[in-house]
Amino acid sequence: MAMSTDHRSLRRALGRFVTGVTIVTTVDASGRPLGLTANSFNSVSLDPPMVLWSLARSSRNMAAFENAEHYAINILASDQTGLSNRFARPAQDRFQGVDWHLGTCGVPVLAGVTAVFECRNNTRVDGGDHVVFLGQVEAFDHADREPLIYHGGRYATPHYGISSP
Repeated sequence: MAMSTDHRSLRRALGRFVTGVTIVTTVDASGRPLGLTANSFNSVSLDPPMVLWSLARSSRNMAAFENAEHYAINILASDQTGLSNRFARPAQDRFQGVDWHLGTCGVPVLAGVTAVFECRNNTRVDGGDHVVFLGQVEAFDHADREPLIYHGGRYATPHYGISSP
C-alpha cells in the first residue's frame, strides 16, 4: 500500500474514480465573465437544493469566486472537450468566441451543456489546499445529452444505454 505522502500515486488512485467535467462561471467585481474547468462537483441536498465544488487556494480566480454572490456550474456534454481544455488553460479571455448568455442569477451560462446549476454562493469550507464551495441551487436546466467524463487522467465518453433502476 502506498504512503499517504506519495502525491503522484495518490493522484493516480483518485483518478480511478470517474467524474463529470464542469465549467464553473461567475462575474468579477467589474462584471467581467470568469470561468474555469473543474471536476470536483457533487450533489449535496435536495431540500434545500445544494451542490458543491472545490477550487485550489492557489487559483488566480479564488478571490473572484469567494466574493461572488452567484456562480453557475455548467456540466459539459461529450462533444465539449475543446471547451473544457480552453477553460482549463490560462487565457486572456476564455469567453471570446464562446456561445453563452447571462442566466437567471446574472452569471454566464454556456450553450450546449448537458445541465447547468445557478447557485447562491452560500458557504465555503476549508479543504486543505482547496476551498469547498457549497451553493444553494436557485435555477437549473438540463438537456438529454451524453456527458463528458474524466477517468485516469483522460477524457472519456460513457457510451451507455438507458436502463431501469
